[in-house]
Amino acid sequence: MTRYFLSSLGQFLITLFGVAILIFLLLRVAPGDVVEVKMRSGGAVVSEETIARERARLGLDRPMTTQFVDWMTGLARLDFGKSMWTERPVVEEISTRIGITLEVAVLALVIGLAIAVPLGVASALSNGSWLDQAVRVFSVAGLSAPPFWLGMLLLLALLLYAGWQPPITTIRWSENPWGHFSQLICPALVVGWRLSATIARMLRSSLLDVLNEDYVRTARSKGLPEKIVIVRHALGNALLPAITVAGLEFAFLLGGLVVTEQVFNLNGVGKLLVQAVGQSDFTLIQGLVLMFAFFFMVVNFAVDMLYAVLDPRLR
Repeated sequence: MTRYFLSSLGQFLITLFGVAILIFLLLRVAPGDVVEVKMRSGGAVVSEETIARERARLGLDRPMTTQFVDWMTGLARLDFGKSMWTERPVVEEISTRIGITLEVAVLALVIGLAIAVPLGVASALSNGSWLDQAVRVFSVAGLSAPPFWLGMLLLLALLLYAGWQPPITTIRWSENPWGHFSQLICPALVVGWRLSATIARMLRSSLLDVLNEDYVRTARSKGLPEKIVIVRHALGNALLPAITVAGLEFAFLLGGLVVTEQVFNLNGVGKLLVQAVGQSDFTLIQGLVLMFAFFFMVVNFAVDMLYAVLDPRLR
């Protein structure tokens, strides 16, 4: 177990370092100049000398190797630099937005698992029945419908038939818990539906495979009740692929709620990334993309450790 943990941790650190290098290089070859976007927005006329002085002040005129060394040194101190647009620390920009994105992602995961596990198990146990067909239709519909489109339909339905719409401005949990929850439940529902569809399909397929294994037939031949056979012998092994899918989907939610946050007007990190790209804010984009990659790798690392707990063969 210790060897497996250290091996996974080493891969985690090497991958994170490689991602940091790749992010830096790709952003430097991408078109766009934050100084020109910032100073010439709205049709303002600014001389090239002024542009050059601003680039020098931001350090954009230095060699790329110097900029890379400074950025990596800052990362070692958990300093992502300052936003080139607002000139506030990147850590401060992200910390004010990350909370609502995490809340939506966690709530969507809880909703997705609460729907997917019973539906996936029921579909596998009633293979070929009307219930199985209904679950499969539900899953295909959830995978086919884009969350942002479902979000717009949900908002229109609530407005037309219930006369209710979620709050437009951000409401803190400490100020109004119900208002804060109502702001999160709609995006969490539309994203959780897609998540539940993916997990339910995977759980159904893996459970059908496990039910045909020899050890399950042996457990049944011993006269064990069907409930014990399913819960103790089949479901534990069938959950392993579903855990992987759930982990990957959750990691995707942490960095993939860009359009959903735009639809529901949530000031999360997805919306912040859209703004940073529009402003060609290299420093902020670097910090956001590296944070997304870090979350993705942390979730994968946690899934690997959970695998080791659930699967004795890895130990």
